[in-house]
Amino acid sequence: MADEDGGGEVVGSSFMNTFILMEELLDKLKLLGYEKEFCRGWGFKAFSRHYFAVPTNPGEQFFAFTNIVAWLLNQCSKSFDRPQEYDDPNATISEILDQSRSLGITVDFPPAKLKSGHGEQVIYLVNKLCCEALKSQMFSWKRPEYMEEEEAEENIVEDDAELTMDKLNDELAEEIEEEADEEEAYLDLSGMKQQNFANDFGTKPESMLESNVDANEWKLEIERVLPLLKVHIRADNKDWRNHYEQMQQYSTGISQTLQETQTQLDKLHQEISKTLEKVASREKYINNQLEGKIQDFRSKQDNLAVLKEKYNQSSGGVTELTQQLSQITDELEQVKIQMDERGTNMTDAGPLVRIKQALSKLKQECIEMDLEVGVLEHALLQGKVREKLGLEDKVNRIKSAKTSEL
Repeated sequence: MADEDGGGEVVGSSFMNTFILMEELLDKLKLLGYEKEFCRGWGFKAFSRHYFAVPTNPGEQFFAFTNIVAWLLNQCSKSFDRPQEYDDPNATISEILDQSRSLGITVDFPPAKLKSGHGEQVIYLVNKLCCEALKSQMFSWKRPEYMEEEEAEENIVEDDAELTMDKLNDELAEEIEEEADEEEAYLDLSGMKQQNFANDFGTKPESMLESNVDANEWKLEIERVLPLLKVHIRADNKDWRNHYEQMQQYSTGISQTLQETQTQLDKLHQEISKTLEKVASREKYINNQLEGKIQDFRSKQDNLAVLKEKYNQSSGGVTELTQQLSQITDELEQVKIQMDERGTNMTDAGPLVRIKQALSKLKQECIEMDLEVGVLEHALLQGKVREKLGLEDKVNRIKSAKTSEL
């Protein structure tokens, strides 16, 4: 069984789980009185037993789903406007999920599952809202009241083997007595009962019982009463007799089909064995015809393997020589490059021109340096002359001062 809230796991397939939850959902909606308030007030038809479990019309189912959710949220004292047919489904679903989470309902599936308007997620959400609505209405289950009903007597016999001769005779006697009372006829049934009772217990009557009833009337009476004496057997799928009869039917069908298939399989086996024998004989003939060629082919394969080994060895030496050749060619190219550079340097007059230009620059610089040196020497000579003249002036002043003092 499913969880009471409708969201638990169910042992079995999820397909059956949706149908069980849908039936529980309808029961809860009926307890809430949705047929009067929702169906009549909002203009909807009553939901069938598998309305949200089976996809029929996604647009109609989604519109019914959003409206029943809105009605249930109003029953839970939540303000939720009635959705319209042309509203945005994403916005409507997000608002529904927000209101459901505010009631404490856990939603662990993507909102896109609700767009189809059917399925396990839709039934789960509506079932949870029904539980919340019942809680808000303070609904409680009452104890069941059992009605005392008189057990009806059943005149149906389940098996022909269990019907004894005593019961048949008693029923026959009762039917004949009733018909005799109606037609004011009389049948001596006591003797027949005594005779049957004696036969059942293995005793013999003292005298032979004789009947004064006409045989034709007896047959007519039996034909008239015979339809009333038919035994009706209830068909029970769990009865082992039905299974036994089915097993017998299946076994007879299998035996019949097995005979036909067995003959066909025997024919196939014979044909396959003949073809295998033909293939084996042809294979032997081909092997005998091609035995010499096969030996030649094997010898050539051996020679090819030897040549491949020699080729591998020689190819190893060739690779080494090619590597050495590549190194030598690289060195030769470098030497050629150096020789070309030297030849170009020997034939090129550019360096001489550059040397001459450098020498002329050096000469010009030497002249400029000589001029600078001469200027400096002249300035130095003038400085020395000025110093001498200054010393002579001081000496003359000192001498004049001494002479004046004397």
